[in-house]
Amino acid sequence: MIEWLRADRQDPAIELLGRTVPIHITRHARARRLTMRLSHDGGAVRVTLPRWSRSAEALRFARDRRDWLEAQLAKVPVRENPVTRGHLTWCGRKLAIDWRADAPRRPVRSGDTLTLGGPRETLPQRLARWLESEAERLMADDLAFYCERAKIAAPTLKLSRAQRRWGSCSSSGTVRINWRLVQAPDAVRRSVVAHETAHLVHFDHSPAFHALLADLYEGDQHWADAWLKNRGRTLYADFG
Repeated sequence: MIEWLRADRQDPAIELLGRTVPIHITRHARARRLTMRLSHDGGAVRVTLPRWSRSAEALRFARDRRDWLEAQLAKVPVRENPVTRGHLTWCGRKLAIDWRADAPRRPVRSGDTLTLGGPRETLPQRLARWLESEAERLMADDLAFYCERAKIAAPTLKLSRAQRRWGSCSSSGTVRINWRLVQAPDAVRRSVVAHETAHLVHFDHSPAFHALLADLYEGDQHWADAWLKNRGRTLYADFG
């Protein structure tokens, strides 16, 4: 039986797989029904409801779907320290972390090995920065490639740290891509960049948008979408 923590009505929680998980309730003016999701790290249940709904409905909604929430929580990858593990993931490949006291502080990749020196205690931060720099380099190349195919000028690219979205395109034309996609296979990362490039031309998901995306992206879009759906959460296991 679910145990609700009602001491503070502004901070309800639910027991899932032996863990107390907070429930964050948000009212949205455009919401027409209740929706729920588990955060990528499994640290919170997020329920969105129409302004006219009561908080009690949100709590009941989560309680009635406890089995689904537990199934989702079971899929959340265990957080790992890549330094302790001895490797990180880059473009779908495992790169062995080779720390040497006499090596440069900045990581240098050679094949499937990443060599670096510097203080051991700052290795995680420097490895994360290296991955972000690789994300910016690769995604800028991807964006330029697809914009050339679409016959449009390449817009400003910014890295995203979103917990939910892999990519976005603003009305001003700025494209944001989640930096963690640098860990995914190339085809997955490129599918997201191609998707946002198509939005630069069609700011919707109309048939014209999908037709352009099919022309732009050279890979199997269904495979890439399935990879993100089934394995996307694994990209959040490293680096907090």
